[in-house]
Amino acid sequence: MEHQINLDGIENQPTSTARMSKEMMENAVDQMNRISEEDYAKIMGMVKVCKREWRSLLHKTPDDYGMKGWEDIYFQADDGVPLNGWYIPAKGGESDKLVIFNHALPMSRAGFQGHMGEPWSGFEAVEIDFVIQMKHLTDAGYNVLAYDIRNHGQSGTANDGMCGIGLLEWRDCVGVKKYVDAHPRLSKMKVALYSQCMGGCSQYVAIDKKPELFENVKCMCSPLVPSMRSIYNAFSKLLGVSDYLDLLDFELIRAGGFTRDEMDPKLYTKNIKMPLLMWQVKDDAWVENPGDAQATFDTIPSTEKELFWIEGTTHRFKDGYNYFGRTPEKVLAFLDSHMK
Repeated sequence: MEHQINLDGIENQPTSTARMSKEMMENAVDQMNRISEEDYAKIMGMVKVCKREWRSLLHKTPDDYGMKGWEDIYFQADDGVPLNGWYIPAKGGESDKLVIFNHALPMSRAGFQGHMGEPWSGFEAVEIDFVIQMKHLTDAGYNVLAYDIRNHGQSGTANDGMCGIGLLEWRDCVGVKKYVDAHPRLSKMKVALYSQCMGGCSQYVAIDKKPELFENVKCMCSPLVPSMRSIYNAFSKLLGVSDYLDLLDFELIRAGGFTRDEMDPKLYTKNIKMPLLMWQVKDDAWVENPGDAQATFDTIPSTEKELFWIEGTTHRFKDGYNYFGRTPEKVLAFLDSHMK
């Protein structure tokens, strides 16, 4: 493929510790020279996993499941990005227990509507229902605060639409916790976190950067947290473009984003001290599990933590994200043990 890249035009050659070393950049240019137009389109499709061009809808609200007393809320991320969400009180009236709900990419606080066709079905033509999960929580006596992360749902656009898989979105996790801490009622509640996938990576970075802000958190559910190297390795094998991963990193940087290795949650786990429950799809077709999840889990220093595997499926979307909605017992037991 023709390109206009001039590595001789670099003012100072990067070192091996740079975002992209000289060798990696040379590899990327060589791969661009060799790649077909068809395979290059696949590489750019993987870049668009992070470069957000469409959003998930709020295809359901708490009204769909008869939840009462909920309200729309809005607040700011730590860097001022406007965020929109719901506050849903516990069934029968507000309790003293709050779960902050951080969603996954490319979803919204309501979930994902792949069953509604393009563009969503390009990921997978299934629904992911987060609202039924909120009903499980409110039925069990928990208040829920769910919100859309930047560039998702109804929250503000930021960073030119780029998702950093936590490296930008951690500011949203800080913003929602500051909102809770400053609220006249919510600030008096016991707090748990439900932070999944990209929302989990974002939570890890937030805790790493502002550990004091999260010292009073009682526990965290942390489902389906991936490393992007693992996801992109798996995608590239499925698409037949594994020979072009340095080019992928190069294009991620050119899009204003981060390399695969920069988007690694293991870099940000050292301050996670609260009790933690993680679940993962063991034979996930989109992640190199069980190795990827186990490696992240092993770096978390919490003295009370558990990782369990969803088995008998390869479907991250259909079966991983819907796990709590279908089988809430284990998650609710974990929350109850630390919040009641």
